[in-house]
Amino acid sequence: MSKVTTLNEFIMDRQADFPGASGELSRILNDIAVASKIVSRDVRKAGLVDHILGSQGETNIQGEEQQKLDVVADNQFIKAFENGGEICGIASEENDDFIAFTSEHAKKAKYVVLFDPLDGSSNIDVNVSIGSIFSIYHRISEPGTLATLEDMLQIGNEQIAAGYVLYGSSTMLVYTTGRGVNGFTLDPSIGEFCLSHANMQMPETGRLYAMNEGNIAICEKGIQEYIAYCQSSENDKGAPYSGRYIGSLVADFHRNLIKGGIYIYPATDSSPEGKLRLLYECNPLALIAEQAGGLATTGRERILNIEPTQLHQRVPFFVGSKNMVEKAISLLQK
Repeated sequence: MSKVTTLNEFIMDRQADFPGASGELSRILNDIAVASKIVSRDVRKAGLVDHILGSQGETNIQGEEQQKLDVVADNQFIKAFENGGEICGIASEENDDFIAFTSEHAKKAKYVVLFDPLDGSSNIDVNVSIGSIFSIYHRISEPGTLATLEDMLQIGNEQIAAGYVLYGSSTMLVYTTGRGVNGFTLDPSIGEFCLSHANMQMPETGRLYAMNEGNIAICEKGIQEYIAYCQSSENDKGAPYSGRYIGSLVADFHRNLIKGGIYIYPATDSSPEGKLRLLYECNPLALIAEQAGGLATTGRERILNIEPTQLHQRVPFFVGSKNMVEKAISLLQK
C-alpha cells in the first residue's frame, strides 16, 4: 500500500523552498485548508439548512446578488486569516474595500491575501460545482503599520502563491508556489487533504472549449471566428470541438487543467472591460495555468503583466491549453 501524503506533510516538506518565510507561508496555506473544510461542510448541507441556502437579499460591489453562502464563506476565510496572525490585510470580491487587520501581531505580518470566497455561487441552489480562489502576496507597506491599498494592487507576477478549492463530487485543493502545481483531495474519513494529483500539467491542446455562446453576437469578430473554428471540421483536430460550459469558473478551469481545453470570458458590447475580476479570479488562475504549461491572456496582453488600478478591476479572460489560447490570440490580432 502506497504512503498517503497529506497537505500538511507536503507543505512542510516544501518549506525549505522558502528559507526567508520562517513557516508563515506554510501556516497561511494551512489556514486556507481549514477554512475550506468548513466551507465544504456548509456547501454539502446547504439544501438542509435554511440560513445558508438562497439569496441574502443584498448585492455586492460587483452589483451581483449575494447568496447566503457567499457571506458565510467570506466571513469564514476572513476569520481564518485574521486569527492566523500571518496576514496584515485582505481584499475580497464580496467587500467594497480592503480590510486592514488592526491587531499588533497582524500589523507585523508580512503577507496579504486576495480571494473570491465562493465563485459560481449562483449555482448553489441547483447543486452545481462551485469553488474558492485565493492569491497570496508579500506586503509592500512597512511591517508594523496597517496594510494599504498599494499592498492589494500588485501585478500578478508578484504572487508568491495562488490556488483554488473545488467543491464538487469531491472537495479538492489545487495550489502553486511558483514551483509547479499540485492537487489534494479531501478524504472525509480522516478530515485531511491528501495528495492526489502531483505535478499537474495542462495538455498543450484539447477538444474542449468553454464559453457562454449566448453572447457570441455581441463579441468582437475574432472571437466569433475562433468559435466557428472550434465548431468546424477544418480545425487542427479535423472534427468539431466539444462545448462544455458549466458557468462556474473554478469547475470549468479545473476540467481544462486536467483534460486540456480553453475557457473564454471575453469583452462584449455590453461589458467592454470584460466581466471577471483581475485580482480575485484571473491573476491566481493565470499563475496556476502558466505553472502547469498553459497560457492566460486578455486576448492581447498577458494577464500576469497587467498593472491593477482598482480593487474590483475587470478584464477579458482567455485561459487554458497553450496551443488553443495561441490560436484564439492569432484570430483576435488578425
